[in-house]
Amino acid sequence: MKRIVVIGGLATLLLAAIAALWLSRYYEEQHSALNAPLPISTQTLFTVKSGTNLKQLAHEFAERQWLSEPQFFYWYVRHKKLPTDIKAGTFALDPHMSVLDAVALFVEGREAQNSFAIIEGWNFRQLRAALEASPHLEQTLAGLDDAQVMAQLGRDDRHPEGMFLADTYLFPPGTTDLETLQRAHAALERRLAIIWEGREEGLPLKDSYEALTLASIIEKETAAPQERALIAGVFVARMRKKMLLQTDPTVIYGLGAAFDGNLRRRDLRADTPYNTYTRKGLPPTPIAIVGESALLAAVHPEIDGSIYFVSRGDGTHQFSRTYAEHLRAVRKYQLRKRRRKKTGQGAS
Repeated sequence: MKRIVVIGGLATLLLAAIAALWLSRYYEEQHSALNAPLPISTQTLFTVKSGTNLKQLAHEFAERQWLSEPQFFYWYVRHKKLPTDIKAGTFALDPHMSVLDAVALFVEGREAQNSFAIIEGWNFRQLRAALEASPHLEQTLAGLDDAQVMAQLGRDDRHPEGMFLADTYLFPPGTTDLETLQRAHAALERRLAIIWEGREEGLPLKDSYEALTLASIIEKETAAPQERALIAGVFVARMRKKMLLQTDPTVIYGLGAAFDGNLRRRDLRADTPYNTYTRKGLPPTPIAIVGESALLAAVHPEIDGSIYFVSRGDGTHQFSRTYAEHLRAVRKYQLRKRRRKKTGQGAS
């Protein structure tokens, strides 16, 4: 009888040892699986639906064959007291990430991000074309004219030109073209309000919209950052003296589709609401999209006495205080440009 009891006891111990060994190996295998790289070769988008819990997530991972034991995954996360407040959204999973890394990403809520750049100097037509060409945005504005787009933004009281801030906008998958415009418009309104509030005193601008309009002219006149405030200073000085602004970009904007790339004398005489050679003051609306630097220049002009400027042909300008100085600069830089064209050298 004792031998039977002893043998039975040894068998029990042996079975317990085997079970313990099996459990240890099972744990190690499953633990390694949870920390192993996901079986994906490229970045993969994974959408977590609203209301998804840990068990549902484990089931979806198993369906994708990212988990062989979803119950172990669920038990492990609970046992280790890992965060499980999963956020809804679309997330980018990289090949080096593990299942546990993916869960941590969902908890943090760091959604996949695409980008869309709005460029300084674009007009609204160019902006809409870029939106339509973006492979990452859902298209909702096709077939709508500009006025209808502005109505969608709740701004049917505004002309669309210049009403969006130039910047690069990050957004998750599923974002629409309208949502992108809403963000860019809201960004412009926020920055414009702050910049207008901090403007210099005594500017010949009656409101922030005129500041935006002036900024759009500055944006089109120069791409040289160091010149923006000087360009603004010339226009502010002209406005104070009741002089015509005489800026080519406004004339070109007023010509619209009729402009063929060559601005002629007759174009400068063709009266439109945007021709600052025939009409005093600022044009009725902005003529381009602006960045923050142009806005700042418009309300913080550098006044050095200059009331003229002419392109040097290298992206910068020669500034003059008198008409005689300006004529000399025109002869120096514009005639040089014409000679280069005639000799086939081209403009620099």
